[in-house]
Amino acid sequence: MDQPTSHTLREPQVPSLTQREIRTIIVGIMLALLLAALDQTIIATALPTIGRELGDLEHLPWVVTVYLLAATAVTPLYGKFSDSHGRRVTLLIGIVVFILGSIACAVAPNMLVLILARGIQGLGGGGLIALSQTIVADLVPPKERGRYQVYFASVFMTSSLLGPVLGGFFAEHLHWSVIFWINLPLGLIALLITFHTLKKLPRHDRPHQLDLLGAVLLVAATVSMLLALSWGGLRYPWGSGQILGLFAMSVLLWIAFAFRMRLAPEPLIPAGVLHNPVVRTGTLSACFGMGTYIGLTIYLPVYFEAVRGLSASISGLALIPLMAGTVVGATLSGRSMAKVTHYKRLPMVGLSVAIVATGALTFLGERLSFVAIEVVLAVISIGLGTVLPVSTVAIQNAVPGHQLGTATATANFFRSLGGAFIVAIFGAIVLSGTGLSSVTSLESLTETAARSGVNLADVFANVFMAAIVGFGLALAFLMAMEERPLRSGAVKAAEAAVAD
Repeated sequence: MDQPTSHTLREPQVPSLTQREIRTIIVGIMLALLLAALDQTIIATALPTIGRELGDLEHLPWVVTVYLLAATAVTPLYGKFSDSHGRRVTLLIGIVVFILGSIACAVAPNMLVLILARGIQGLGGGGLIALSQTIVADLVPPKERGRYQVYFASVFMTSSLLGPVLGGFFAEHLHWSVIFWINLPLGLIALLITFHTLKKLPRHDRPHQLDLLGAVLLVAATVSMLLALSWGGLRYPWGSGQILGLFAMSVLLWIAFAFRMRLAPEPLIPAGVLHNPVVRTGTLSACFGMGTYIGLTIYLPVYFEAVRGLSASISGLALIPLMAGTVVGATLSGRSMAKVTHYKRLPMVGLSVAIVATGALTFLGERLSFVAIEVVLAVISIGLGTVLPVSTVAIQNAVPGHQLGTATATANFFRSLGGAFIVAIFGAIVLSGTGLSSVTSLESLTETAARSGVNLADVFANVFMAAIVGFGLALAFLMAMEERPLRSGAVKAAEAAVAD
């Protein structure tokens, strides 16, 4: 950990913010967050139209993949940069880059340009999620922070529900480019709202030297791993030379990054952040919890269609309880953090209930009615939702102000990696259960299962069993996380953060 210094312990000399100013900033960063979250979902239903109009269906998956790769890889860079140069300039850079990428996407004449433009979008969007959480940490003390995290959960739920609907509507009735043009007014409003109000944010930044070599190694290691996890079982078999080569490259790059962290005078992710036990256990809890949740959102629609025989549109609607429940759980947990001392108890109970509910899905799946399954999904979602504000606030509570951006971005980074990793595990379970080396469509999955006499309900029971393990690991790390008192002032915050 960093040693306490006069800079660390000094109360920031900034004008106090009124509730109106805080609300204005919150609205601005929620709009910025909506930009990043919406573009992960709005494009899905428009992809077939885009592929037909641009005359290239083969490279269509890259439109999604390159955005996620870029956004995930640059998240730690935004955190470090904001700790060095302040949240305001970093957020404004992220919004501007995202808007420029959106314009390039809207006017793209062919698939190659669209893919490159989506990469630019990802470079901007990658920082918006972590920065929004970090700015809230600058605005309000940890004890009151949980209720603001609920707003961000509602943004993600809104983007998950409205994104596919808006994307399909724009592509069918207007033009697919509208899904990118819509980012301009949203982005400009976010810029106007935050441009002046963010000047009043507390400043914790220190003069830092950005570790460019470490950044290159981290990005390369992340991209190669995410490519392997994204392509494995879909584009190439898991045992193919392409996938094994990408994994080997990723391992070597991660080893090189670890050495760089030990040798660099100022590493990209400080050792004090990674060695902090609260940051470590809180990040792992969120990683397994959210990673399992993301895996369920990907494979439950497949379960609904392949096992339950629902249409694609109905299976999307059937996913609503799983998406909406997280906001309910986050609201309960976030509001309780300001009122109770032992803030871990509610999410521990929530995760335990989620594990039991997932067990019902595993062992009683075929006997449960559709309504019962919807209730089970809502219970799982509410239980998981209680973890989200607690893990984020606990991590931010455990570090001094000048490391808020780095710690928050690191947690989001590993949470994204966890999602990709667990989705890949779920996919491997489905492939091994059906005897396929790769899946090209839902039809190929069901046809192969029918020919080989495989009961897909049993295959998905194994997927749900893996989800129980994921939630169990999240609970174990949450129980191991130290429950430090939530701070209410900058001086106390710094003193608690360095008192390890």
